Amino acid sequence: MSILVVGLSHRSAPVALLERTAVTADELVKLLHDVHQTASLTGAVVVSTCNRIEVYADVEKFHAGVSSISELLSRHSGVPLDELSRHLYVHYEERAVQHIFSVACGLDSMVVGEGQIAGQLRTALKIAQEHGTVDRSLNEAIQQALRVGKRARNETGIDRAGASLVSVGLSRAGSLEGRKALVVGAGSMSALTVATLAREGIGEIVIANRTYERGAHLARSTEVPARAIELADLRGALAEADIVVSCTGATGLVITPDMVERPVFLLDLALPHDVDLAVRDLPGVTLVGLDDLRNADDAPAEADTEAVRRIVCEEVQAFQLGLIAATVAPTVVALRSKAAEVVDAELGRLGGRLPELDDKARGEVAQTVRRVVDKLLHAPTVRVKELAASPGGDTYAEALRELFDLDPKAPEAVIRAEDVL
Repeated sequence: MSILVVGLSHRSAPVALLERTAVTADELVKLLHDVHQTASLTGAVVVSTCNRIEVYADVEKFHAGVSSISELLSRHSGVPLDELSRHLYVHYEERAVQHIFSVACGLDSMVVGEGQIAGQLRTALKIAQEHGTVDRSLNEAIQQALRVGKRARNETGIDRAGASLVSVGLSRAGSLEGRKALVVGAGSMSALTVATLAREGIGEIVIANRTYERGAHLARSTEVPARAIELADLRGALAEADIVVSCTGATGLVITPDMVERPVFLLDLALPHDVDLAVRDLPGVTLVGLDDLRNADDAPAEADTEAVRRIVCEEVQAFQLGLIAATVAPTVVALRSKAAEVVDAELGRLGGRLPELDDKARGEVAQTVRRVVDKLLHAPTVRVKELAASPGGDTYAEALRELFDLDPKAPEAVIRAEDVL
């Protein structure tokens, strides 16, 4: 099996197309199951954010996997396949691992270095785990990607300013000190917005959400004066707000021109967008959307970015070597298992021939024999793992099986046992 990535993001598609391919939470789970049921793959994870939708899969056949996933993305989004294909990117095997690691580090984000993507990737993995669609290889790749992302942030200044779409977008509103903000929605992006507003000295926050209880819970999470309102009361809240940040999962417009009655700064981070673009024609109204943040200049220093790229390359190489070593491991385990069986059989025969040996003597003999066997097997088993990483490395494991006359089914049994665990 090999890892495959098929997707589109702000780097490959206009925001208008990303809006058409955006999926709700329920739609994401349906897409996840549909992908997982594809015959050519064994594992699937779907990553959906405000500027990307990607399918990570463990596939048996490259072309069949790409074709099936592309068709499912087209069917779920309603975008014709020929139109969608022009904007899809595909990464396979080592390049797929490199892409996932880069995503986790924030290198592929609209705002390079933003840290929110790590949480989004972790959520995507959790959903796949809960629905039983992620297999061992894919799980290990994403878990390692999250560790690589953490390493990149610990060892470099890639996120030194805590940059995110929220902070970059709000930076265009000027000083937030003492102003009144309206946050529409109560999801993870809204939680980040509330935290950012509080950090920047906002005077008051109103949270409008379809579910009042969730909005109230978010309001209680900040030390800034904050309260929740029903989404039905949005118009009144708009009449009092200086700053509005909207990021809901709605499929239609949430804020229209007739609802905006005063000069206001609006930041729309939803996909599809929450705010009617026509509000830009209103006097004193500023609207910043995802398209406006595409070329944000709030990027970290080039030295930090390059340092993270080096970390990603180093970690990808280590991960690939680990995969190669893993292919040899079942053969090594099978060899040691056979050696242990031989030792046990010979010790049993020795006990029958020398019944006068006491328990202490038997123990010393058994320990000595096992130590001799372990020392004899140590060098070839370590060396075969090292050689496995060289060109044609898979032949060394095969040679080991031939030389020690291992049952061909023994390594397969080890692999099955590991998968169960």
